[in-house]
Parts: sequence; structure tokens; C-alpha cells
Amino acid sequence: MTKYTCLNPIAKVGLDVFSDQYEAVESLADANVALVRSAAMHDLDLPDSLVAVARAGAGVNNIPLPKCADKGIVVFNTPGANANGVKELAMAGLLLASRNIVGGCAWVQHNADDENLSKSVEKGKKAFAGSEIMGKKLGVIGLGAIGVLVANAAKALGMEVYGYDPFLSAKAAWNVNSDVTFVPDVEDLYGMCDYLTIHVPLLDSTKGMINKDSIAKMKDGVKFLNFSRDTLVNDADMLEALESGKVGCYVTDFPNPAIVKGKNVVAIPHLGASTAESEDNCAIMAAKEIRDYVENGNIVNSVNYPAVSLGAKGTDRVAVLYKGADSLQAAVEGILGGSIVKIADGKRGEYGYCLAEVSSPADVSALEALDGVIKVRTI
Repeated sequence: MTKYTCLNPIAKVGLDVFSDQYEAVESLADANVALVRSAAMHDLDLPDSLVAVARAGAGVNNIPLPKCADKGIVVFNTPGANANGVKELAMAGLLLASRNIVGGCAWVQHNADDENLSKSVEKGKKAFAGSEIMGKKLGVIGLGAIGVLVANAAKALGMEVYGYDPFLSAKAAWNVNSDVTFVPDVEDLYGMCDYLTIHVPLLDSTKGMINKDSIAKMKDGVKFLNFSRDTLVNDADMLEALESGKVGCYVTDFPNPAIVKGKNVVAIPHLGASTAESEDNCAIMAAKEIRDYVENGNIVNSVNYPAVSLGAKGTDRVAVLYKGADSLQAAVEGILGGSIVKIADGKRGEYGYCLAEVSSPADVSALEALDGVIKVRTI
């Protein structure tokens, strides 16, 4: 029986993915696997019984990835499961940035007691006039699951769309509209686009990438959208650019006390993936990843271990999680010998994973004695 715990509420449709061989428990200390959304795990004690954590969402800043990897705990996320929800809000952000809808609605509410409101509206609405997005240039920084959808939707609305992604995947290249123009240097996007939207992961190389220097290269009055991560943008530099008018509007899904007071800021309370459909999709995907790992030993969509899969399990399997060695496949083959039916090995940074299907019981103790081995599972 595999015991699972939910560190946040997880949609029932996701938990329904688990079979009767899975049992819900309240405490992480009693769990073999955990599902999480936004709960902070950095200060939690991770029990030796824990083999996997699945984040029902894309971002994993709340999970201590190296700590998990060192304990042989595979961490999964659910890339793309909430992509449509974020895309739709990003499209709303484009309209909010181009038409002063927020300001206009606030003015109407402020004048709600005006008995001649309809007449006042006709006189006052010119203060909230905006511009149309059709024919304008949109730069999409990052063409992952969300960026591709945003690019395609903007193209369908008549925008001239440019995309930048130095790590463009084959899948994204196939899915993006053929009329989207690829730009090899992000700085080229800055100078040509009326609107910019960022959809990249938070890495050391991307943290604060939107700063005084990059903003200086942008068109005067550019509208900037951030539905990705808060710290991709340097708040102080953005506020300065908003005050000067260099940035005409900043739409962000990540409000904080400083940014919400800025001039021409539209701050949304982190609603990107807050749809019933996104939450269901993330929960289902997370539960399926857990089941595939627990029952088959396959790793798909991990953020701290390599992707390794042998498909559906036939006979028994042995999974070896290790650190440091270039590969353990030869060593595992030497121990398991002719009992191996099929085997695969992969590395992600310094962490590796070797999965073998075997026709007879394995000598687990010999595998555990190999240099660099963190954990061995028999399935």
C-alpha cells in the first residue's frame, strides 16, 4: 500500500486517479509520496519513507530540490497543465494594458451615486481612451507551453508577433503559428515591440532580466506583461520606468506593496492558473506522474532527476538513484547480469537514474554498495 499526503488541497479528480492501492494519510512523516501546490517545504523534515513529491503546477520554488535529490526523492511538476488558463489571462492583460478598462471601471464605481451617470459617462469617458492591439507588435519572451499559446492567440487577434527562445523545443517549434517571427536575440525584441510579455522559468540566468538596462532598450511607452515569475522583473527599475513614462503600463500577476502603488500598474492577484480547469488538469497530471513512478519506476517531468522510462512494467523492476558517477548502467548490468530484460540510464546535472526490468529477483544489497548510490527501489 502506497501512502500519500496532500500538503495543499488537491482537486478530487486528481486524487481519483489513485487506485485502491493508495491510502491517504494526514502527516508527511507517514507518507511515501506527497502532492503540493504552494505550501513551503524548505523547512520540513523529509522522512526516509518519502520517494516522490508532485507539484500540481509548474513552479517549484517552494520545494527544496537539492535536498530532495540528495535523499532520493524525485520531484515532479506539471508543465503545460495550466497553460491555457495562464494564456487566457495574459490575453486579458493585453487588453487591460491597451484600454484603460481598470481606470474606467474604478471611475464609474466612484461616481455610482451620480443621478446623471449616463450623461457623465459620455463626458468623462475620453479620459480613459486607449488603443487597439490589432496591427501592433508583440514580443513573446519564452516560447514554452504558455508562450506558444500566447503567441498564437495574439496572432489570431491580428497582432504582429515576434518570439524569442534560445532553448526552443521541437514541440514548441511545431506548435507555434508559422507567421510568428523568431528573433535570435532578446534585445532585438526590446527595440521593435509595442507590447512585451515574458514566459520563462525563474533561473539564476533569468532572475532580474527585466531591469534598468533591458528597459532602456525598449520602445518609449512599451506595455509590459508578467504572468511568469515576480523576480524576473526588477521592481525598483520598473517603477522608475513607469514614473518616467518609458514603460506605459505594467501588468503583473504578482502584486507586492511596492509595485501596486506604481503609476500605470495593473496588479492581478496571481490568478494565472486559478481556474477550475487548470487545477483539475494539474491534479490529474501530478497523480498520473506519481503512479507511473511508483508502479513502473518511470520518471517523466521531474525537475531534479533525469527523464527515464521503460514504458509499462512487465516483470519486476529495479530503480537506482545515484549522484556523481557519469553512468551506473555498466555497474548495474554487471550485478544483475543476464536477468536484465531491458535497461535505461540518464543524468540530470550530478544526479542519475538507472532503471532495469529483470526476470529474477535482484541483489539489492550489492547495488546499494555501489559508489554514489542514494537509494534503490524494487518495483
